[in-house]
Amino acid sequence: MVGTDAGWPADVEFVEYVRARQHTLLRAAYLVCGDVGLAEDLVRRALTRLARHWERVREEAPDVYVRGILYRDAVASWGGRRPEAVAPVPDELLDRWDADEVERRREVLAALDTLTPRQRATIVLRWFDERSERDTAEILGCSPATVRSEAHDGLAALRTALPRVEIGTEGSW
Repeated sequence: MVGTDAGWPADVEFVEYVRARQHTLLRAAYLVCGDVGLAEDLVRRALTRLARHWERVREEAPDVYVRGILYRDAVASWGGRRPEAVAPVPDELLDRWDADEVERRREVLAALDTLTPRQRATIVLRWFDERSERDTAEILGCSPATVRSEAHDGLAALRTALPRVEIGTEGSW
């Protein structure tokens, strides 16, 4: 993606950053939007924008910068509508996964679909990415009070949608 053919000089540090983070970014994007194709597009756009500003943000906080782009674009892409329901798991994956694990993944993804875009992004940042309230607010471009409110409402909705799963207020579940 980055190189002289894309209009930017090759930067070994940027390439290493992308290699180290791309899978985590893709998983996070998928959790936020619930669509593999959209998640890939979001990551590609976020990394392209990061590449354009790499010299400025490389020493500061490239993770905060790229995740801010990723999450804000994901929320904006819904335009006030909820993401579509998660597509069924392909049969070839079902053969490799434990049936209980498949069912739990489906339940969690379906529960995430019940959240508003901002709640979903907040929950993914706080619990999947294990970001602090302050980091989450910075990434989403909102106040820490908004993060607290969205997390509170999102967790309440998840507790209702996932009664068999213990959902705490900190850490992963």
